[in-house]
Amino acid sequence: MQRCCLAWLALLLLGGAAEGRELRVCADPSNLPFSSERLDGFENEIIAVVARALNAVPTYTWWAQRRGFVYDALDTGRCDVVPGARSTMEMLRTTAPYYRSTYVLVTRQDGPQIRSLDDPALRHLTMGVQLIGDDGANKPPAHALARRGLYNVRGYPVYGDYRGESPPARIVASVAQGELDVAFVWGPVAGYFARQQPVRLRLTPVEASPGEQPMAFDIAMGVRKDDVALHDAIDAALARHRDEIGAILRAYAVPLAEPGR
Repeated sequence: MQRCCLAWLALLLLGGAAEGRELRVCADPSNLPFSSERLDGFENEIIAVVARALNAVPTYTWWAQRRGFVYDALDTGRCDVVPGARSTMEMLRTTAPYYRSTYVLVTRQDGPQIRSLDDPALRHLTMGVQLIGDDGANKPPAHALARRGLYNVRGYPVYGDYRGESPPARIVASVAQGELDVAFVWGPVAGYFARQQPVRLRLTPVEASPGEQPMAFDIAMGVRKDDVALHDAIDAALARHRDEIGAILRAYAVPLAEPGR
């Protein structure tokens, strides 16, 4: 298996990849701003950059990103690469990060100016947080709020009803419509949907206190643990096209965090 992968990589590096060679991608079909079946997410655009660098054609296996996504789609051989993975995911061999983002506070420009999780005003405001999983598992901001005894919170599932378009958009729209005073949202989701609202919204990076879960994360691409050749090829492509990838992220209004923040 490894010899086969190394031979495939050698063909690519020598410019001998056959036209139509596939880069098989696992992605969610309705998860803007990251990916969609229309290929209008920023991960779709970044995959296109990587595929061109590898003289390959990207082909997609659409798979809702629920728990078990990596095993169901990647480990069973349906596809070979997962974009948008945390760089610390132990079940994957991950590339060097191609961006780092953070959770942000989303408020209306004419609303309260909340500057941190310790702002006393939060005790009197209606807050929204993103939840993930069928059991409503909590993301870092929800844990941080609970630690402070703040329970005036509404949960918004990250993975919603796929009969509607862009399930993650609802939490940002709820701030714009005045249903929430403030929402704690993963940066790429907040940046993308905030600019689509009829009112101006303010995005403030969330700072984690010592001893709390981090609020900023490095994002990479992942392949199967034993697929060293494909990992190295994608890693090199991401490094060579860092400026082009950065331009894509900025076009989608992704809030970028400094390394180590």
